[in-house]
Amino acid sequence: MSTELLAPLDLAFWHLESDTHPMHLGALAVFDPVPGVAARDLLELLGARAAAIPRLRMRVRDVLLPVGGAAWFTDKEFDVHRHVKRVVLAGGDFMEEATRLAGELMERPLGRGLPPWQMYLLDSPGEGPFAVLVKLHHALADGMRAVAIGAGIFDQIASAGAGRGTVRRRTPVPPRSWLPGPYEAAGMAMGRLGDVGRALGVGASVVRASRLDLRATTALTARSSGTRRLATAELDAETVQRVRRAEGGTANDVLLAVVAGALRRWMLERGEPLPGAEPRALVPVSRRRPGKAATANRLSAYLLGLPVGEPDARERLRLVRTGMDRNKAAGPLRGAGAVAVLADQLPALAHRFGAPLAGNAARVLFDILVTSVPLPRSALSLGGCPLRAVYPMAPLARGQALAVALSTYGGRVQVGLVADGKALPDLGRLASAVREELHDLHALVPTVPAPA
Repeated sequence: MSTELLAPLDLAFWHLESDTHPMHLGALAVFDPVPGVAARDLLELLGARAAAIPRLRMRVRDVLLPVGGAAWFTDKEFDVHRHVKRVVLAGGDFMEEATRLAGELMERPLGRGLPPWQMYLLDSPGEGPFAVLVKLHHALADGMRAVAIGAGIFDQIASAGAGRGTVRRRTPVPPRSWLPGPYEAAGMAMGRLGDVGRALGVGASVVRASRLDLRATTALTARSSGTRRLATAELDAETVQRVRRAEGGTANDVLLAVVAGALRRWMLERGEPLPGAEPRALVPVSRRRPGKAATANRLSAYLLGLPVGEPDARERLRLVRTGMDRNKAAGPLRGAGAVAVLADQLPALAHRFGAPLAGNAARVLFDILVTSVPLPRSALSLGGCPLRAVYPMAPLARGQALAVALSTYGGRVQVGLVADGKALPDLGRLASAVREELHDLHALVPTVPAPA
């Protein structure tokens, strides 16, 4: 892997970035300590494993063709020590200090002249838990691809990869003309016509989903201060499943309803009036086919009104389930989320000059991002230290104050809340509201035993 053009959606993410709107996603992985494993050893191991992941040795450079395009090139001067660093936390509660520092580190854009990623080993002066903060530019990875890349640091995945040491020789391909033949040219022309028709249909859906009146969603919108705050919460995955079995739908429906209820609690405690219109959540959906290699971003999203005005928790869940069923029936090419599909149809030059306008339009389409990130089900470790939890972190769109990401590991649902630090200084209270909402929702539903 030496040169590879950025896919259209990846190019859009690359050009959407600014100093106050870094377009990287991340995760805070927390580990339990093992006697005899020193921080220096962990840092060396982390660097060696990151350096062995080919994608992490790539950086972005502009290209002449296509006009406005860019490509991934192998960084011949790659130095993993520029990307993997250790930070020793001050005393006090470990998770409190780790999340505070992770928020500050997430503020900083990634260097654009280097492979766009960083990892930080966060540990305490004495023995105790430690964490690894991973930052990956969204052009480098969506949620599924970030998991595939980041998993390479774990003992289990790194050991499996080390066993595949044989190099396959490629079968030589005879040279051919770069000029397409008549049948190939006709096929390309028909394909482009199909792309144009598809783009027009998707674009019409995005326009129909746009809003002109934004007065009802002030709690989740703000002028960007360039600051970031992180808060975390944990939910019992079995409790989520018990609610799902009792009420129907999916586990993701339950989690979306929990987010809606938590926002309601948080707004009321703040003394803010509930919005007259439902805040809109953008719920990303992967368009990657099962079994296909995780190369470029392949995303769309569903648009969902969060029923924060509904006082009954079970009714909120029913409304979320109905809305998601309607989205799934329509498919991922309808609504504001389809803007990601539209980006796949645009030429490189449009992304270079249109990205700033697109970034400013996010508020017209949605108010909050709520995304679920799949994780391996097996137990993972780093240097023999067992992984305790992984809190995912999503980037903030311009003009928005909050993004919510969820992942499930070890029988727990880990929730990562990323907010503009000045707009939402009380983010920790929202994290508490998430836990309280699931507890109260579970208390309302009838008990349904787990299948034998």
